[in-house]
Amino acid sequence: MSEHKQILIVDDDAVIRIALSKRLRKSGYDTVFAEDGVGAIAAVRKHVPDLILLDIGLPAGDGFMVLQRLQENPDFNSIPVIVLTARSAKEAERKVLDAGACAFFQKPPDSEELLSAIWSILGS
Repeated sequence: MSEHKQILIVDDDAVIRIALSKRLRKSGYDTVFAEDGVGAIAAVRKHVPDLILLDIGLPAGDGFMVLQRLQENPDFNSIPVIVLTARSAKEAERKVLDAGACAFFQKPPDSEELLSAIWSILGS
């Protein structure tokens, strides 16, 4: 890739952030991080990522708050969001898609399926 797409990884678990980052970097993406909801909004403003991988269960504002803030802001409401969560799929998938996410994966995500979804959304 000539220009690397940037992905914001929002998760309060450092092990997950690092594992996702390694896999994404190996596939040619740049990554930035946030550990909580407030940090996610700050990181979006600072970096304006091409895509966001968002956990729902976060301290300082959960993933639903992040989705809501993104949807309310015309500068950021077109940034695609993929939700990664440990919550039950039955409980969470419809709710996150209704809140503006474009895809949903339960943790731990299948790395090839996740990369395929990212590639499909970003086109690279």
